[in-house]
Amino acid sequence: MMKRIYFFLLLLSAFKLVAQFVSVDESHKTAPFCVTAPSTGNNQLLYFTSSSLTADDRHLVFISDRTGNPNLFTHDLTTGKERQLTTNTEGILKSYVYFDGQPYRGFGKGSVSLDSKNDVVYFIQGREICSVALDGHQRILADLPTNQMTAFTHVSADGTRLCVPTTDARALDGDKILKGKPDYDIDERVRREHLVSYLRVYDTVTGNLIACEPVTNAWITHVQFSPRDKHLILYNHEYCFESGINRMWLWDGTKHIRLRAEGDGRSRADWTCHEMWERDGTAIIYHGNYTNGVSYLGRVLPDGSGTVEIPLPANWKRYGHFTVGNPGEVVTDGCYETADDPVKWAGAWISLLKVDWNQRHVQWFPLARTGSSWKSQDEHPHPVFNHAGNEIWFTSDQGGQRAVYRIPTQLSSDPNK
Repeated sequence: MMKRIYFFLLLLSAFKLVAQFVSVDESHKTAPFCVTAPSTGNNQLLYFTSSSLTADDRHLVFISDRTGNPNLFTHDLTTGKERQLTTNTEGILKSYVYFDGQPYRGFGKGSVSLDSKNDVVYFIQGREICSVALDGHQRILADLPTNQMTAFTHVSADGTRLCVPTTDARALDGDKILKGKPDYDIDERVRREHLVSYLRVYDTVTGNLIACEPVTNAWITHVQFSPRDKHLILYNHEYCFESGINRMWLWDGTKHIRLRAEGDGRSRADWTCHEMWERDGTAIIYHGNYTNGVSYLGRVLPDGSGTVEIPLPANWKRYGHFTVGNPGEVVTDGCYETADDPVKWAGAWISLLKVDWNQRHVQWFPLARTGSSWKSQDEHPHPVFNHAGNEIWFTSDQGGQRAVYRIPTQLSSDPNK
């Protein structure tokens, strides 16, 4: 009997400890505004590792299928005018996450990166790396090699470099047209057959290949330049074995640095995901689940030191993404839930977080339901802040088709103060 009481008190103590890490303020809930034009097909933000807004927050760049094929469009946030930027007629390119696309043909929906400062958008069409300015001027930077599959790209903060990760095509069954995600373990195949991913870095002016760094036994799908140093590239191992230690890496041009190691309660068996630079390049945030099922939000310095992880309430099980804003601020579409939310594996709410990493505490502000079905990659909300940090933008199909929404917020701090 005494053992049972002791065990109960131990569980209660653990619950109270986690509760101390997160405080929830539900007084800021509101309704989002739809931005993209209604009845124009499916419209969505770019992938969350790229901004979808120009640096002055005056123009939105988004993907729409209103022409019958995915293309890039721009929306003037002053006039409301929308304009088509690309003229793809060849469907969707086969790549990471768009496994059922066409090999080496079509528009790379996962390939788009916006150079917010210079108003230039980079994307892949077939095997061509292309760019288009907001005035509509297009050009081809370079051709990709054969027998390579692409993934999410990234442009450096100064706009001078573009990183395009590719992987030996065998990882995704080469030229085969798939019906969706392969039924085999992609990471296991990559490791067993010693397939190679490449960090390909291009000069955005000349199109010249500056670097081509091979990474064997790795399937790389996410890359991000440091906001403060374009020689530092954050990258991942996708769907990887022992993601608690193998998911997050940094290449400094010379060596590869593992960013999460075992110790202090961290295990190689943990799940780790969605690494992202803080806006000032000081550190990297990420999230995941411990082996006991508890979700966590983490932060680590670029050299792999200074790790801080904050456990979230044990009953918050919903999948989502965490994206950075002004210092100490994060937006997410996951974890938090209420009793009347639809039963779903993924998040129902857009929430703004104020994170005190030193005190290991999160102020959690649920703002609005996404209403999204999460039925495919394209319906993931992928919330992002605007550059000013006073609005949150996300994708949702709550109206039947995908559209871009925004939530104004007064909770965000002014980074200049």
